[in-house]
Amino acid sequence: MSDQNAVSETKTLTDHKTLTGQTWVATGPAGVVGSINRTTEGFAVRLASRDEFSGEYPTLAVAKSALFASLGPGADYPEFSEH
Repeated sequence: MSDQNAVSETKTLTDHKTLTGQTWVATGPAGVVGSINRTTEGFAVRLASRDEFSGEYPTLAVAKSALFASLGPGADYPEFSEH
């Protein structure tokens, strides 16, 4: 599947929210620590160590803060890149 098709593809979350295909990957010193996916109603956060989304937030900034907070004390703020 091409990247262009992946962007227009939608996927359904377990709570019936729909992913739009826009994704930000969070990378720390040890590699990928999580991701943020745009949904039809906000931004869903998933940690790399989990299969499910941990929450949905109204803005990208709030979603980034939530992902960072989930990393625990002493963690470096990850770098976010859109994919």
